[in-house]
Amino acid sequence: MFAKILIASDGSAHAERAAEKASYIASANSNSTIEIVYVIDANASKTDVLHSANSVMIDQNRKKRIEKTEQIVKSKILNYKVTILHGEAGPSIVDYANNNKFDLVVLGSRGLNSLQEMVLGSVSHKVAKRVDCPVLIVK
Repeated sequence: MFAKILIASDGSAHAERAAEKASYIASANSNSTIEIVYVIDANASKTDVLHSANSVMIDQNRKKRIEKTEQIVKSKILNYKVTILHGEAGPSIVDYANNNKFDLVVLGSRGLNSLQEMVLGSVSHKVAKRVDCPVLIVK
């Protein structure tokens, strides 16, 4: 059974579907915990600073991006926490998942940044290749 599950979320519809699947899997084990991970890259961080009046607004906007993911998990009455990481999404998720010994990583097949996905390769592909545990990619 999967007891420690990581959901990588960026607020996209694919991430929300990933949260649904992860919650379904977690509900089969009463001892399971879910960790919702949101990664802030340097470009997003710069944009946030330029478009926000203060750091409180920046923090609120970031939390709002993963609000639906959190609501999905919360609605299933599961143990969970939210972690915000800084860096490039793929490597940050891989490092965090491997260093924290997750049983399963769940993420959407596509995120919010389709241009970056075409040029650099998808985050889901990078994670699936490098994470030491099973990975579920949700369409």
